[in-house]
Amino acid sequence: MKATFLTGPKQIRVAEVPEPQLNPAGSGKDAIVRVVAACVCGSDVWPYRTARAGMQPRPTGHEFVGVVEAVGPNVKNVKVGDFVITPFYVCCGECINCQRGWTNQCLHLGWYGAGVPGEGYAEGGQSAKVRVPLADGTLVVVPGADEHNEEQVKDLLTLSDVMATGYHAAISGGVGPGKSVAIVGDGAVGLCAVIASKILGAERIVMMSRHEKNQKLAVEFGATDIVPLRGQEAVDHLKEMFDGIGPDCVLECVGTREAMAQAIQSARGGGQVGFVGVPHEGGSLDLGLMFGTNVGVRGGMATVRDYIEPLLERVQAGEIHPGKVFDMVFSLDDAAEAYAAMDERRAIKSMIRP
Repeated sequence: MKATFLTGPKQIRVAEVPEPQLNPAGSGKDAIVRVVAACVCGSDVWPYRTARAGMQPRPTGHEFVGVVEAVGPNVKNVKVGDFVITPFYVCCGECINCQRGWTNQCLHLGWYGAGVPGEGYAEGGQSAKVRVPLADGTLVVVPGADEHNEEQVKDLLTLSDVMATGYHAAISGGVGPGKSVAIVGDGAVGLCAVIASKILGAERIVMMSRHEKNQKLAVEFGATDIVPLRGQEAVDHLKEMFDGIGPDCVLECVGTREAMAQAIQSARGGGQVGFVGVPHEGGSLDLGLMFGTNVGVRGGMATVRDYIEPLLERVQAGEIHPGKVFDMVFSLDDAAEAYAAMDERRAIKSMIRP
């Protein structure tokens, strides 16, 4: 089968590899999934830009939906022929952290393209097929899904990461009925945070965006205001928009020091920052500012598996269509171009069809 690998700075290679097999030495809880659609994540683009020359080829991708082709003898909730969504991580669904709603802190947590404790290697998601360890805890079955309905597939694919991550930003930021929200970062996560803020009842949603295509989609998703500014200029403008004190909630969906500083400085006194941008630059929070303003910061890696089912209900009811963030579609053979389109901001988010 075909699978993608990161082989160096801005180098993506598609190679022929053996098809995955059920792990006879494991727990018998794995499944083989034929990938219907995968995608490129913003967190894929950072290592794509910064990889070192001559590196060991690394499997890529952690977001996909597909159809189950085989299951281990101890799999109970997933069967051959099921259409399934995976979160971007592997979880058991049974440990204390999973039971308390923190599946991304699973005591058996694993990653696509990396090792899974006790269950061995798992393929990257940008492949024709993937072995999914701990299938019952990880996979969500979608009855009646049509793999040939591209609009539906796009909506379902967002639930593997980007829509759930935008929702995590809004939940972490304390978004609720009647509140005002500003979103720093107009990529696919930030755009999905607009959807999340709207369904959580925000009264006013400001998207910080300088890109016309993203601005239009933000408005379609429910943004009430567009502010094409950054840094201190953006902070000052947001303060002016909201009676000189700033919005109730600010959602940081970038992962840079500048974006986090802008988010904290923009929030009103006693406000809340929800952050989901993967940190790429290190740095620290301004504790003095937070102490003086009582601005809270909460967030981090989204607990996607816990959000898939409630968001799926909204997708199936036609209430939300987050799949519109996929504005370019590529074959698996053209995975390198899918990455380049994201890197060069020609695509908001690239979908890959094996």
